[in-house]
Amino acid sequence: MAIHREVRIGHVHLKVADLDRALGFYCEVLGFELMQQWGSSAAFIAAGGYHHHIGLNTWESLGGSPPPPDTTGLYHLAILYPTRAELAGALRRVLQAGVALDGAADHGVSEALYLRDPDQNGVELYWDRPVERWPRTADGRLAMYTRRLDLEGLLREARLPAPAESPGSGPRDL
Repeated sequence: MAIHREVRIGHVHLKVADLDRALGFYCEVLGFELMQQWGSSAAFIAAGGYHHHIGLNTWESLGGSPPPPDTTGLYHLAILYPTRAELAGALRRVLQAGVALDGAADHGVSEALYLRDPDQNGVELYWDRPVERWPRTADGRLAMYTRRLDLEGLLREARLPAPAESPGSGPRDL
C-alpha cells in the first residue's frame, strides 16, 4: 500500500550543543524566524509564520560534540527554496557569513548547496526546477544526475548586494 501523495516531511528537530550559536546560524545567516524559545534548552524556528520547520534543542546535547563521521545518524536536512533567485540569495548570505560550502551540485531536477551548521549537521539548500524541465529518459522515467553547479551564475541571480571580496577570493564551483 503506497503512502498518500500529499504526505510531506513536516519538521525536523536537531540536537545542538549551544542554542544561541545554532539560532545565530539558522536565524541570522539563513533567515529563519524564531517562533518560540524555551529558555536555553529549545527553540522553534520557521519561514512564513509556520509554527516550526526546525526545532533546535539541547535536551541531550548541551555542550556536546558532533558524532563521528563513521556513525549512523542524520546525513543532512534539506531546505527547499521557492525560486533560483531565493537560493542565490541564501548562497550570498552564507558566503558573507564566512560559512564554507561542502559542495554544490546540479541534479537536473534541482540545484543544491551543501554545508554544515555549527554543530556539524549537514544542511542542503536547494530549489526544484519546474517538473516539466526535469530530465527524463526516452521512456519517460526520471533521469537525475550530479553535475558541477555554476556558483558564479547562481550568484548573479541574487537580489542582495555583492559581498566585498578581494581579487581571486570569489566563490568557486565545487
